[in-house]
Amino acid sequence: MNDHKNEGREAPVGVGVIGFGMASRIFHLPAIAAVPELRLAAIVQRQGDEARAAYPQAKLVRSVDELLADPDIQLVVIATPNDSHFSLAEKSLLSNKHTVVDKPFTIHLHEAERLAALSRERNTLLTVFQNRRYDGDFLTVRDLVSKGTLGRLVRYEAYYDRFRPEVRKRWREQAGEGTGILYDLGPHIIDQALELFGLPESVDARIFREREGAQTDDAFEIALRYPDLRVQLGANMLAAAQRPRFYLRGSQGTFVKYGVDPQEAELLAGNHYASANWGEEKEDAWGTVFSVPTGDKAIHQKIATQRGDYRAYYRDVANAVRAKKDAPVTPEHGVRTMRVIELALASNRENREIQWR
Repeated sequence: MNDHKNEGREAPVGVGVIGFGMASRIFHLPAIAAVPELRLAAIVQRQGDEARAAYPQAKLVRSVDELLADPDIQLVVIATPNDSHFSLAEKSLLSNKHTVVDKPFTIHLHEAERLAALSRERNTLLTVFQNRRYDGDFLTVRDLVSKGTLGRLVRYEAYYDRFRPEVRKRWREQAGEGTGILYDLGPHIIDQALELFGLPESVDARIFREREGAQTDDAFEIALRYPDLRVQLGANMLAAAQRPRFYLRGSQGTFVKYGVDPQEAELLAGNHYASANWGEEKEDAWGTVFSVPTGDKAIHQKIATQRGDYRAYYRDVANAVRAKKDAPVTPEHGVRTMRVIELALASNRENREIQWR
């Protein structure tokens, strides 16, 4: 348990978490509990006592209003179904609470813009849980891009493929606003691309239902156009043979990386940041740079994957609350991701490429 009575140290930020579903149990709560700068103060679980059993240091409350009325809570984390993100975030900000919203930020662009404006008006921190910025493979890709290792980049591809041929009875796979793979996995790879390359000139997308009995989209392909760069993003649920997680091609080489960051699997297994080498990827999963330094002779070089750590997101949030500054994932970052999703939906509906402005 975090001790907020340590002399000579700034008291940790009191955190209240709304929701005790998978996102909360697997991603948010373990990271919050593992960050000394934060103190898990309360969890909203409307029914059942599992939250109290898992986190006895936190108060179990039954309503959002009770959580927001608690003066001991400075930071509210919203880890609920997508269609509740906007209303809960708005309510939190109007209660003058710093706020973390799980991805997707909202369902509609105008909702994201409203929250960003409200955060500015209230001078209150608002951030989106884009934890995949803290994946080791993405940190490695960002380093390669920033150093120009591959020369002038002409092609960037990122895919989030799974093999789940059976449609499951959970809200993410049922019909409704904000369900489907575009809202589930799309924000991860869209945010990563925008973080690397900024705003595109246009968006061209196709969204599909590929599985038998699919109630909502379960595959998508999105092309982002830049002046001298083509970005291709995609995800699906029928990838028995998966594509590279990342594929980058430049004037001096190509980088190929298969597999996903190991943190999610560890968290699903219940290993909550207990390992000394947390986030370290095995060598056989490292990506490879294929370069052509002279003529057509290719040199293959394994690139060690940087160590990822989702706790770093919450450390950054805690430091931003204390310093009264923006978190690394700003509301504007959330707005731009929602803009891509909105344009992708329009592009698919109209079967055409759509300009950013």
